[in-house]
Amino acid sequence: MTEFRFEQDLVRALLREQHPDLADLELRDVDGGWDNQQWRLGDELAVRMPRTERAPVLLVIEQTWLPVLAGRLPLPTPTPVRIGAPSSLFEHTWTIARWVEGEPADRTPITGADSAEILAEFLRALHSPAPADAPVSPTRGVPLAGQENREGGFRMIADHPGVARAREIWENAVAAPAWHGAPVWLHGDLHPANVVVRDGTLTGVIDFGDMCAGDPATDLSAAWILLPAGAAGRFFEAYGRADDATITRARGWAMLRALGLIHVGRNGRLGLPGGKPTWEPAGYATLDRVLSTS
Repeated sequence: MTEFRFEQDLVRALLREQHPDLADLELRDVDGGWDNQQWRLGDELAVRMPRTERAPVLLVIEQTWLPVLAGRLPLPTPTPVRIGAPSSLFEHTWTIARWVEGEPADRTPITGADSAEILAEFLRALHSPAPADAPVSPTRGVPLAGQENREGGFRMIADHPGVARAREIWENAVAAPAWHGAPVWLHGDLHPANVVVRDGTLTGVIDFGDMCAGDPATDLSAAWILLPAGAAGRFFEAYGRADDATITRARGWAMLRALGLIHVGRNGRLGLPGGKPTWEPAGYATLDRVLSTS
């Protein structure tokens, strides 16, 4: 991904053009973001503008479906409250959403003692049967077979002492019985940069552009991706719906996401476009938690 940034003047002009009642609120840059660039708007709102080729489609998914789901979710989410239309100033849709207070977990990891239960409650609420017209994804909520090279592959950890065990965990996950239940709603992209933390506690979930319907194991991988070491057992006990095969698949998804985080983080460390330096340690922490689970 080529990094580029929009200027505040463009955001202010779009607000004046389409949402003039909000145009005089304070506008502040926000670091981070992958598909979208974000600004804080006043105390309670945020502006999200797409900056990658796929981002407008992801914003439409958020605009369409997050307002439907947000009311039943027990954590704050960046629910769209206004929609920006394409115009002569900017050719794509954009969003004004609720601001979710907190620091991303790739900068401030989750450490709270009750975090496993908080995450489990959130996913129990989210993982309801999805309607027939819910979005689907070719890379999330689907069988794991063939996915291992998408996130940088095992070459990312070729020199790691646990690479043989990592491959074994992956192979077990691929071989596990598939999900045969009804497709459920998924966040689809639960990793440390997409949740926020205050005082070590999980306080919000953000970036729902990849939400889709499918196998809950994709989201349940967050037991290893987000939570402190040793918390996965408490998480699955609190979640209460995952059989052994689903947990095995979830562990495979966690391995896949660990490789992806390491890949993007390494690119950031090397100064390559699209890299996020804070993701590499998050990826290795995920890998260590997956490897340490019996």
